[in-house]
Amino acid sequence: MEVLYLNEIILTQNKVALVDDWMYEELNRFNWQAVPMGKLWYASTTLILPNNESYRCAMHWAVLKLKPPKGMVVDHIDGDGLNNQESNLRVVTYRQNSQNRHDKPTSKYAGVSWHKLTSKWIAHISISGKVYHLGSFTTEEEAYAKYKHVVSLTGQNALKKEE
Repeated sequence: MEVLYLNEIILTQNKVALVDDWMYEELNRFNWQAVPMGKLWYASTTLILPNNESYRCAMHWAVLKLKPPKGMVVDHIDGDGLNNQESNLRVVTYRQNSQNRHDKPTSKYAGVSWHKLTSKWIAHISISGKVYHLGSFTTEEEAYAKYKHVVSLTGQNALKKEE
């Protein structure tokens, strides 16, 4: 069994990004910044293209050597946006990415969450990166029924979250 050693690439904001040993030299040639996005931090750099235009490149794109196609994103499996080991990265749909959130869920059902201000269960769905509010409900099961109905109209599968 081959052992991979992790290397840390120093970022701004007193952060570091983890990368596989075999990617370290290639990635460490660039000046990487720690960029907050929501609750997570990601590593990115600015590249100058041959036509002198600048281009923001996320470290996870560089590790996978691709920018995800439209409707897809790179998911950090462990929820740490600075862990850019190849085994921690995968290209997924927006929906799959949102189902891999590491927040404590308020519902046992996908597409359902508790809304504290209204004391109601809300149903929502993410399609192509846009979140649609499907309504507020008295019970968790009513909200999930609405979510399942809308998912069936899109031709996707409604998945129950693991409890």
